[in-house]
Amino acid sequence: MAQSKDASASAQNYDAKTLAKKHRISVDDATKILAEHGSDRKAADKAARRVAV
Repeated sequence: MAQSKDASASAQNYDAKTLAKKHRISVDDATKILAEHGSDRKAADKAARRVAV
């Protein structure tokens, strides 16, 4: 079954560049965050907000 265009953003893989750009952090920091939190987009965003401060 194909995934629809309006699928939840949290269901898609989170890219380090996307996370870095969204939170204005380095790609290296974003890569580390994603390695720690995996596909948990909410946790990754929360961790990125802490780094961005």
